[in-house]
Amino acid sequence: MEWLTMYMPIAGIHIFWPGLVLIGFSVGTIGGFFGMGGAWMVTPGLNILGFPMAFAIGTDMAHIAGKSMISTFRHSKFGNVDYKLGLIMVLGTMLGIEVGAQLVMYLEKLGSVESVVRYAYVVLLALIATLVFYDYYKATQNKKAGDVGEHGAEGITWYKTLQKLNLPPMIHFKTSGFTCSLWLPMGISFLTGILAGFLGIGGGLIRMPALVYLIGCPTHVAVGTDLFEVMISGLYGAFTYSLKGRIEIIAVLVMLTGAAIGAQIGTIATKYAKGYGIRIAFGIAVLCCMLSIILKQFGYKDMAAVLILGTIGIICLYIIKIMAVGAFEELRDKKAANA
Repeated sequence: MEWLTMYMPIAGIHIFWPGLVLIGFSVGTIGGFFGMGGAWMVTPGLNILGFPMAFAIGTDMAHIAGKSMISTFRHSKFGNVDYKLGLIMVLGTMLGIEVGAQLVMYLEKLGSVESVVRYAYVVLLALIATLVFYDYYKATQNKKAGDVGEHGAEGITWYKTLQKLNLPPMIHFKTSGFTCSLWLPMGISFLTGILAGFLGIGGGLIRMPALVYLIGCPTHVAVGTDLFEVMISGLYGAFTYSLKGRIEIIAVLVMLTGAAIGAQIGTIATKYAKGYGIRIAFGIAVLCCMLSIILKQFGYKDMAAVLILGTIGIICLYIIKIMAVGAFEELRDKKAANA
């Protein structure tokens, strides 16, 4: 079955190319729906397929830059991108990415980058999954108790306290509908940037939840704004990793072929999904990704591959269903209105 493998000249390895296509299409769909590059699945996915960790991180950086560009343009048409907020966060993110990338190079010299990055992934994914499910649980309890605000029942509302911090300059974000200190998004972007450079993610894995829980963006605006920021940080990440010779361009092109189509589907699906529907699906995806990394670390490579690729595929089908059902109902309502 040699025709199912493709040689990667820079990394010097043979890769199962249908796996790259599946990752590209599915993560394009998922990324457009959740508001991130999907790198939190791509980096471990590439590593499981056979890429050394440093190459998996660098290749993923280049991939998410191109995919996020497609998704950002699509979200912009729906008015889901707060460009002012995104641009403010860019500087902190780029500085953080460089710090994270230097940490990876240092660990690679020590020969411990593989295990350290995997354990860091597991801890981060566990924290985020816990946060998302706790938020949903708290929102459900508040709804039952009749505690419903102007935005409906909410769970975690840390952003209400953080927005009150009076650290000049204070800036109003019209698209997102709130005012906060400049240092709030700047600080968050720097921290997420460090994790982006270290883990090979665009930062969206934690920045999208941070935009919702810490800054106070509506979910649909957080999705579009995060993709805009992921696009810029991904371009910088691809640049710095290309200088270090850790990007396999052939793999990037193969994944982008599928991602170009998937990103359109995921972006349109956000039009028909409710805020907490997006968050719960995101939490399940994070949890499954965490389990796959644990399996890989303990030597269960095949099980890890099945779990990560299966999770990506199932969530992708779920998003396609949301888009199809939503589009059908919208078309039906238009016909009824015209009649």
